[in-house]
Amino acid sequence: MEVYGVTKITWAAAGSMLALMLASYPGGAGMPTDVPQVAVSATQIVAAMLANEDVAAQHRDHYCYLSKERSERTGGHLWTEKLVETNAGKVRMLLQEDGQPLSAERIAQERGRLAGVVADPAAFQRKEQALKDDEAHARTMLTLLPKAFLFGNVREQGDELLIDFHPNPGYEPQSLEERVLHGMSGSMMIDAKAMRLHHIEGRMPTDMSIGFGFLATIHAGSSFATSRDPTSNSAMPEWKTTLIDSAIDGKAVLFKAIARNEHAEHSEFIRVPNDMSVAQAVALAEQP
Repeated sequence: MEVYGVTKITWAAAGSMLALMLASYPGGAGMPTDVPQVAVSATQIVAAMLANEDVAAQHRDHYCYLSKERSERTGGHLWTEKLVETNAGKVRMLLQEDGQPLSAERIAQERGRLAGVVADPAAFQRKEQALKDDEAHARTMLTLLPKAFLFGNVREQGDELLIDFHPNPGYEPQSLEERVLHGMSGSMMIDAKAMRLHHIEGRMPTDMSIGFGFLATIHAGSSFATSRDPTSNSAMPEWKTTLIDSAIDGKAVLFKAIARNEHAEHSEFIRVPNDMSVAQAVALAEQP
């Protein structure tokens, strides 16, 4: 139950969060830890989660994984791709389209494209830097959360903490992407043990006009959802984006920073060396 923004949750659910909070107070390590419940606000929980996300973002590893995506990039088709992360960007090998294996001609085209990537890795890196990948979208939303939204209605669901959010009327969005995200209300699911963001979703409750409707109009019902999961059961697993689902319904949208319509699922994560070259990544992507 939440009263005046403060919620009573069990110590098991709040333990990881309070460990972060107490560390910032003199003598915090000596405070008792055997009380059955503790009063914390939704804002404190979100702040603790964001602190963990900030630390993790500084120590990201690289992975190879399978991606199934339907978006504007894929021309509305369902693409199954093998992705390999490198410092220069993500190397992609198309495996299937709409659930069907590629023809011999299409496979040759893919290999030819990847040969071009190996021949000019600098051009590949420039192209990748111009794109905003899934993890960058997630970081944008996390950075925006504490500034642009107000939080409340904390409740426990198993090992998860569910928190609702709605726009902070005192925040002035700094970009068109922020305008769209700031107009949404929704909820997030935080892993109470790891204090990591597991899922977040938002929906536009009413139509939004940008530039009095001359620049863009985003229609009510537009939505986004992102899920993130640990890649292993180890003590310090990497959390990766496993679901992206955005449906932005509008007209005359003049920005590219957020996909208008995209559904992507990522799975089968395998750790790869952080110093893997683009050529090595291409060789791995081309392996059956």
